[in-house]
Amino acid sequence: MNRIIGFIIIDIMKNKIVLTYTILLAAFAWSTFSLEDNPTKGTLTLLNIILLIVPLVTILFSTIYIYNSAEFIELLTSQPIERKKIWVSLFSGLAFSFVISFLFGAGIPLFVYANIPIALMMTVIGCIISLVFIAIAFLSSILSRDKAKGIGMSILLWLYFALLFDGLVLFLFFQFSEYPIEKIMVGITASSPIDLARILILLHVDVSAMMGYTGAIFKDFFGNTLGLTIAFALLMLWILIPFLISLKIFKQKDL
Repeated sequence: MNRIIGFIIIDIMKNKIVLTYTILLAAFAWSTFSLEDNPTKGTLTLLNIILLIVPLVTILFSTIYIYNSAEFIELLTSQPIERKKIWVSLFSGLAFSFVISFLFGAGIPLFVYANIPIALMMTVIGCIISLVFIAIAFLSSILSRDKAKGIGMSILLWLYFALLFDGLVLFLFFQFSEYPIEKIMVGITASSPIDLARILILLHVDVSAMMGYTGAIFKDFFGNTLGLTIAFALLMLWILIPFLISLKIFKQKDL
């Protein structure tokens, strides 16, 4: 299993797209902090980049990589290796590669310019959101044999979580504004890992004006400590549930 993980990591880290992603992420991060006099403003600007660019690159690359590795996966399944080990090794290799890329790309400038607690929180959340969208990519790729459909599904999922979700929440709020729906809105928030990541960071930074409607409800309803704990736990579920579903399908799927 360790040999498979090592091979996948070496293969991914030599990929020009991953190297370009790391360099561009570093360029965005360093330039953001260099152009802003206030580190907090630079942190918030970088947050928006992290919540849009990191999920998009992660889910697209992971989906394409899984489809391109179809022959390699078939070769491994023909060997006396458990399918669970193959799928976990593939996930571990992608996860390690993107976590390292994020740490070098955004983690270093964060620790140089931002306050240590804020830098640590943003770095952890950036790594977690990478793992979340790798897990979603695994589920998208295993649900369809067609590469175009799988990639299209991944793009649609990113589009929903990154752009459409807040609009949907606002629509529901205005449609049912006469009813006490705050608790329901908190539950709906759990259906978007990007919103959960934003809330985790902004509750920690305590910039209420930037939290948006769902973040404001989350803060008012739970408070800082409980909100952080619940949001973090929900993000962990966003990693585990899609990956475990994809693992179950992969173990039963006829390749």
